[in-house]
Amino acid sequence: MEIVGKLQKQFMDFMSSLYREGFLDDQFLQLQKLQDESNPDFVVEVVSLFFEDSEKLLNNLAMALQQQVVDFKQVDAHVHQFKGSSSSIGAQRVKNACVGFRNFCEEKNLDGCMQCLQHAKHEYFLVKNKLETLFRLEQQILAAGGTVPIIS
Repeated sequence: MEIVGKLQKQFMDFMSSLYREGFLDDQFLQLQKLQDESNPDFVVEVVSLFFEDSEKLLNNLAMALQQQVVDFKQVDAHVHQFKGSSSSIGAQRVKNACVGFRNFCEEKNLDGCMQCLQHAKHEYFLVKNKLETLFRLEQQILAAGGTVPIIS
């Protein structure tokens, strides 16, 4: 069982770093609290939907910003949706990247929007990688016969 203890410690340290570095906020904890024996994959399922939706939104944003005449209201609507979905899973840095993006949409600043799109993509792929690592750690703990620690 020594391996389980090491994996659990690694999991707790990794979770702490995600909060400390601002990747996640308390909304992610709220999601975790909704997971129970009747729905053990709840968080993974919700986050997987976030990943699917985010990739579509990022593609839609990239296409909208490459149009001959940019419809900044449409771009803002996509950014607003991305901000909301990020916020709903606790992806704090992605949500924060969207705040500045919306300001550039209001100003109809194409260069600013393009920079914000790159920043939002960067933050999205960082948090995606971090969450995938977290879920792999959870699977390793379960496969070793342990239980995933609950963060309070």
